[in-house]
Amino acid sequence: MLAAAERWGGGEDERPYLPRAFSIARRAGAESHFLLEDVGPGSRRLCELQAGELVWALGPLGRGFRPPSPRRRALLVGGGAGIAPLAILQDELAGEITVMLGFRDASRAEGAALLDGAMVATDDGSAGHRGPVTDLLAAELERDPLAMVYACGPAPMLEAVRAMCAERSISAQLALEAPMACGFGGCFGCTVARRGGGYLRVCVEGPVIDAEDLDHVDPHAGAPA
Repeated sequence: MLAAAERWGGGEDERPYLPRAFSIARRAGAESHFLLEDVGPGSRRLCELQAGELVWALGPLGRGFRPPSPRRRALLVGGGAGIAPLAILQDELAGEITVMLGFRDASRAEGAALLDGAMVATDDGSAGHRGPVTDLLAAELERDPLAMVYACGPAPMLEAVRAMCAERSISAQLALEAPMACGFGGCFGCTVARRGGGYLRVCVEGPVIDAEDLDHVDPHAGAPA
């Protein structure tokens, strides 16, 4: 959970007033790196930060990805700002890894440089494959039905990944995003529906949740495209 130490809670309409939840994209020595996109008052204030300004941080929180079983290939599927946790995951995984990333256009696709050897898809065809990143995933699953899928991105992308893997009985771990107030399970503001009934708190039972635990990905549970 991140917030600027200054000019937080004093902007237009007193926003932003709550910290924002982010995945660490990479660790480099004592540094934590984050991927930001200006989509609202909180992310805008964080994007404005200059060297030397202070940041309030709380973490690490929640549950992360689990490594694949031995001799199973990892398929990393990301969309938009949701590529962030896949970067640090790729740094930690051993064995064969295939990375597929989707973006709106070529300018946003520059973020693919955060991961090594990524295949790219764009909505407008200005870089890489024209169409959704799930086109690339479908081809990889046809080639290797024993692979394990790791995904983070917009809710429609995550739902497409969930449904595709469910149809093929393939294991998938989905990193969800939801509006959070506390980050440690006290406010129940980030709940998503659990398969079979009840709810999961994205900040405690997630953000990484097994796809088989979800009937669907809630529309609010995805990263910016």
